[in-house]
Amino acid sequence: MSRPYTVAFAMDPTRTERILTSSLLDRLARSCTILDPNPLRSLTLGNAPDILRRTEILITGWGCPAITRDTLEAAPELKLIAHAAGTVKGFLSPDILDAGITVTHAAEANAIPVAEFTLAAIIFANKQVFRFRDIYRADRSRARVFPMTSGRIGNFRRTIGIIGASRIGRRVIELLEPFRFRVLLHDPTIGACEAVALGVESVSLDELMRLSDVVSIHAPALPSTQRMIDRTHLALMRDGATLINTARGIIVDQDDLIEELRTGRIDAIIDVTHPEVPDTSSALYDLPNVFLTPHIAGAIGDEREMLGEYVVEEIERFVARMPLRSAIMANALETMA
Repeated sequence: MSRPYTVAFAMDPTRTERILTSSLLDRLARSCTILDPNPLRSLTLGNAPDILRRTEILITGWGCPAITRDTLEAAPELKLIAHAAGTVKGFLSPDILDAGITVTHAAEANAIPVAEFTLAAIIFANKQVFRFRDIYRADRSRARVFPMTSGRIGNFRRTIGIIGASRIGRRVIELLEPFRFRVLLHDPTIGACEAVALGVESVSLDELMRLSDVVSIHAPALPSTQRMIDRTHLALMRDGATLINTARGIIVDQDDLIEELRTGRIDAIIDVTHPEVPDTSSALYDLPNVFLTPHIAGAIGDEREMLGEYVVEEIERFVARMPLRSAIMANALETMA
């Protein structure tokens, strides 16, 4: 019998609680040798050089130090990096993939809570839940809210626009299937046949903005998508429509968005902004037609265990020499979220 692979961890433990539970660590230990259960916060200080020298599988997470060409020299036995989170672009040098190191990640698991958050946001947006709440709270009677229930409100035969057929965008499309929605998709990489297979209508960005009751953004943050939604596109949205952003704040020109929101013509449900935390004077905190959350759509709390479970399963597949579900190809890194 061959000896088990050696495993180490590199992440910020204050940011990654609940990801690798004791039961998951016990499960990992059945197929691998854990060199040190304490995560490395530096790859050069303290006992890091000694651990890296013996590491064959490195489990990373939020707060992971940069992994560069120098890491390859420090970890000559490294064969797999399993990232217990979504994107690897913030810390992983392309040199790692070019060197033939296998890299996988838990973006598929993180897509689940984001898609669920988005579905809830779409349903609440069409029911105008936040507007009803605010008026009811202010009046403490139903004098104003009751007449509103006869308006164009609800989730029957509404048009939902999805920007980006990413893994999250596709999962949202799946969750929308039981509803009687018309679903539009804008994604230049998706052809007509694939759109039909997804059960959506492929349209231009302008058409999507103009026809949708709710627009939900799921595009990756790339140079080509920075500020792709600007005042021109926002002006196309229907009166009373809602913009949802659970992707990246940089995709929307925030100044243009605030300007459009000030008119009261559209609503927004925003989980991500640019900068990541808006200035304390930002109108996003105060506008009544904005529902702002602090980047919580992805895995938080108990949901984080899904990330740990996913990478442990990937490691088990690697050890068993089975194909990985989420291996990252070098030629795909540039266009990934």
